[in-house]
Amino acid sequence: MIAGARVEVAPYKRDPADFVLWKPSGADLPGWESPWGRGRPGWHIECSAMSEMHLGETFDIHGGGLDLVFPHHENEIAQSASAHGGRPLARFWVHNGLLTDAGAKMSKSLGNITTVRELLDAGARGEEIRLALLATHYRDPLDWTNDRLRQARHTLDRFYRALSLSRGPGSGRSAQVEEALRPVRAALEDDINTPLALAELHELAGAVNRASSEAERSALQEALATGGRLMGLLERDPIEWLQGGATFTGEGSFTATATVINPRIDAQIAARAAARRERRFAEADQIRAELATEGVILEDQPDGTTTWWRKD
Repeated sequence: MIAGARVEVAPYKRDPADFVLWKPSGADLPGWESPWGRGRPGWHIECSAMSEMHLGETFDIHGGGLDLVFPHHENEIAQSASAHGGRPLARFWVHNGLLTDAGAKMSKSLGNITTVRELLDAGARGEEIRLALLATHYRDPLDWTNDRLRQARHTLDRFYRALSLSRGPGSGRSAQVEEALRPVRAALEDDINTPLALAELHELAGAVNRASSEAERSALQEALATGGRLMGLLERDPIEWLQGGATFTGEGSFTATATVINPRIDAQIAARAAARRERRFAEADQIRAELATEGVILEDQPDGTTTWWRKD
């Protein structure tokens, strides 16, 4: 608000704190003739004019970064409300925190932008990127790191392991599912509180593992899957997710391995099952240990089958 702190003091302003609706343009700048001389629209009036043309005098949601609250959005309100007899410009304002890299705002000028396409090309899964972003509330700043993406992968592995457990016939009863899902919905309906919603999904995953019956487990699994889908998560087949995909190296890239060695892993699991049936337990334990050194975790199911997933 201090004169000259943000922009140069303009002699044609009645007050240094006034913002410009029509900027004077010299011969070397774009401009149009007007009752106020040759010039061009100011930054703020451009947005008010465009939103009125396409959305009307008042619309529901206006979004933008936290760095736009002042002066841009405040000036939009001032000029639009004045032009429209005091009617509001927007009913709800949604401001997102800034995306940073090592504490510095991501920007083209600094050359520190990481794009989704670059992460996908490096082998990351879209679902991992999405969860890494959702783990921070949209109003808070988010510092992007490789560890954030790695943690997202571990979280998804936990959720998918809970969904991979055997279910009873059919899905859980609707009333049970809705009751289990209620905290997730409540979090999302409270200013899209995705970190709290994800915390509720963790609670559901833990409850799935502790379920005392298949009916209870099925209802909790249905709630977990539905809650994930509300945020664009948990839409893959659990076994496909746990056995496939890529492993993050920690150096900004991923290595895809599972599709190559799945047949060998399946063969080793079959050999271990045969050894267990024939009571050659030392051999079975050795196979499990060998797979563990490769990051492959085995889990024996109550029905006698064995599932596996890759641990980063």
